[in-house]
Amino acid sequence: MPITFNLRHLEEDSLQLVGEMPPAELELETMDELIKATHPLVYDLEVQTLDNAILVRGRVELNLDCECVRCLKPFSFPIELPEWACHLPMEGDDKVPVVNDCVDLTPHIREDIVLAFPQHPLCKPDCSGLAKTQNKPENGPGAAAKPESSSSAWSALDKLKL
Repeated sequence: MPITFNLRHLEEDSLQLVGEMPPAELELETMDELIKATHPLVYDLEVQTLDNAILVRGRVELNLDCECVRCLKPFSFPIELPEWACHLPMEGDDKVPVVNDCVDLTPHIREDIVLAFPQHPLCKPDCSGLAKTQNKPENGPGAAAKPESSSSAWSALDKLKL
């Protein structure tokens, strides 16, 4: 269920919106393979009217399940927007869409959540990446001799006559 409010409820006083939103409602599942939203979005918002506009302020939180780009280990990444605010004009070219006297806040919250996503999710800032594995020694017994032509990735290009 999207995060909506009725404009008629704002005629007398401000409105408090508190709750959780399932991650499927945010439609974030196709944004990145390494980042998944599986936990609900938690919000605590206050909605009030201003001169020909609506001001929404409050707290928005979402925990993401991520995979480290260096070591591929899963980890949790919390997105916390403790002082989230949104100004919604009711007139002009940028006016917010109103359907049956209701305004949907979901697209505005989704935009700020996506902007808070980690660009390169790391389990910790000094992650060293995948552990190096040692197979057979290069020049030891049983090691195959490498042909000189395949010793470089550029060797095939060096043979081109242009």
